[in-house]
Order: sequence, then C-alpha cells, then structure tokens
Amino acid sequence: MSLADNTCVPCRGGVPPLEPQKIQDLLGQLETGWALNAQGHIEKTYIFDNFADALAFTNRVGNVAELEGHHPDIYLAWGKCKVEIWTHKIQGLTESDFYLAAKADRAFHLPAAY
Repeated sequence: MSLADNTCVPCRGGVPPLEPQKIQDLLGQLETGWALNAQGHIEKTYIFDNFADALAFTNRVGNVAELEGHHPDIYLAWGKCKVEIWTHKIQGLTESDFYLAAKADRAFHLPAAY
C-alpha cells in the first residue's frame, strides 16, 4: 500500500512530532523532490509549462486537502506551485503529513482538466 492510499488523521494536539529517523524513512517513500525545510516542514515545488496548469494543480491539491481535512500551505506562481506541509497543532510532522504529500504527488500526475 502506498502512502497516498492512507487517510489523514486529524490531529487534536498532545502527540509528539515524528522522530528524525522516522521522518527520513517516510521521506524516502515519497517521490523525488520532497525535502525537509529549515522550519521542519516538508515541501516540494512542482514545475509547469504555464500559469493555468499550475493553478489547476493548486486547485486539485486544495480539493484533496478539503477531502482529507488536512491543509497545506500552497504557493502559486507562474509555472510553479510549492506545497508545504506540517501539522500546525503540534508544530511538527505526523504520518498524515506524508500521506498528504503522497496525495499531492498523485494529483500532479492527473490530467490538468481533472
């Protein structure tokens, strides 16, 4: 089963963030391009040929986020979209963050008209 096949679990707080080794293990299960940033969030920038395709992807990720009840920060610009994910309640990473990252990758591979 792929990470994208899991359902995000809402975090109510009070749980510890993932340990560094677990973060590295889960990063290794994602498609290339995901990285841990200086704030301890995972992020990836997707590249597109134009603004319309980047916007369509942004909307697909937004729809996935709504369905999962887990919302990333999304930055849209001409020809690119950066997705930044972490669990706000604990100011760290949970397994659900990696599930959402994998779902973003899955959305990237869908046709733009989806």
